Amino acid sequence: MFRRIVIVLLLASGLLTGMAFAKKKAAKKAANPLADVSSKQPDKVLYDRAMQAMKQHKYDTARVTLQTMINAYPESEFLARAKLAVGETWYQEGTSAGLAQAENEFRDFITFFPNMPEAAEAQLKIADIHYRQMGKPDRDFSHARHAQDEYRLLLQQYPDSKLAETARLRLLEVQEVLAEREYRIARFYFGRQSLLAAIARFKTLTDTYPLYSGADDAYFMLGQAYEQQAERTRTSPLAENVRQRLISGYLDGAAQAYSKILTRYPAMPRADDARHRLASMKREAPTPTAEAIALNKKELASRTRTTRYERFVNDMGKHPDLSAAVHVGQPSLADPKETDAPYLVREITSAAGSTTEAGQGSGAIKVEAASGSATENQPPPSSPVAAVNPSDVPAQPPPQLNEAAGSAGSESAAASSSSSSTNIKEDPKQSSSSRKKKRRFPLHIPSPF
Repeated sequence: MFRRIVIVLLLASGLLTGMAFAKKKAAKKAANPLADVSSKQPDKVLYDRAMQAMKQHKYDTARVTLQTMINAYPESEFLARAKLAVGETWYQEGTSAGLAQAENEFRDFITFFPNMPEAAEAQLKIADIHYRQMGKPDRDFSHARHAQDEYRLLLQQYPDSKLAETARLRLLEVQEVLAEREYRIARFYFGRQSLLAAIARFKTLTDTYPLYSGADDAYFMLGQAYEQQAERTRTSPLAENVRQRLISGYLDGAAQAYSKILTRYPAMPRADDARHRLASMKREAPTPTAEAIALNKKELASRTRTTRYERFVNDMGKHPDLSAAVHVGQPSLADPKETDAPYLVREITSAAGSTTEAGQGSGAIKVEAASGSATENQPPPSSPVAAVNPSDVPAQPPPQLNEAAGSAGSESAAASSSSSSTNIKEDPKQSSSSRKKKRRFPLHIPSPF
């Protein structure tokens, strides 16, 4: 009986202890401030987890988490941001393969969500991918060209976006690099005296990139090329009327180039030189307006000044120096028609040919009969040679030999071969010595040093 009473008391005490523990646990749970707060949506939890992984540079984890959210919740309100974040993970990795994959992801985002505000952000990222890989002006310019196209596309399709100003500034920097490349090529042609090629390059440069930091120098060298081409034309064996017309056109082109410096870039260093050249050509120098002077000074003030150490660091690096890029004005959104050097050559040649036909006839073949002999075709009169530098036009192929000369040459070649074969047969020692030399020195490879 006593044992039963003890067991009952123990059971009662255990029951009371359990009830007290349960009340204490319930009280502790009620004291938790997050107990009454509703839990977050699971797609938002995954998105936040991926963003946290990106902050910790765990890009693989972030991509897996984002892809899980996209596959599990295709109707989520964070779907668009998740797709954009997948491309952002590749972009932040920064490798070549990662940047290529990021471009594909951003293009897919624009394809699926073209009307969302984030589409402008994706387009800017695509342009920035090529902007980051852009090389110096004397290197491969493919990334610079792609960056220019993508920034132009952003400004044309999303002109009201808040990212348009960033795209405009970076497009000005990209066009500075492309213009510098074009200027160096034109200066190379000018130094080699390929004047027509230099004129074509300088005209393309000045027409396409008017905000280039060396535009005044490009216009001045364009005028110099026109003047030198005019001097070369004076000594060419052209007809007098063609020669005077070409010289007049070249001098007018030089005067227009010098005048452009005074009217558009009056505050730049080449303005005084252009004024002196116009005076020597006996042409009137235009007076720049106050608005042109103020605009040119504003452009000069917007460029960044670099120290000697910064220039040294930029020269040693692989990325271009963008300090000379202007930060005011609107970049060109479409390339004008390029000036073609072969077109200039064809223009000169056609002018000379038309004058020759007008002055000397059609150049038909004349047939004259001689007593006691058959008729012969006389060659047509030769046309004058245009004032073109040999380096501008490829050399003409040599004339073909006639059949008689070909047969004579073949007969002489056969005779020489037969004589050489007889000599070899008659002098076996000489042939054996030559064979030994050939076996001893089979190849003659020049040393690179």
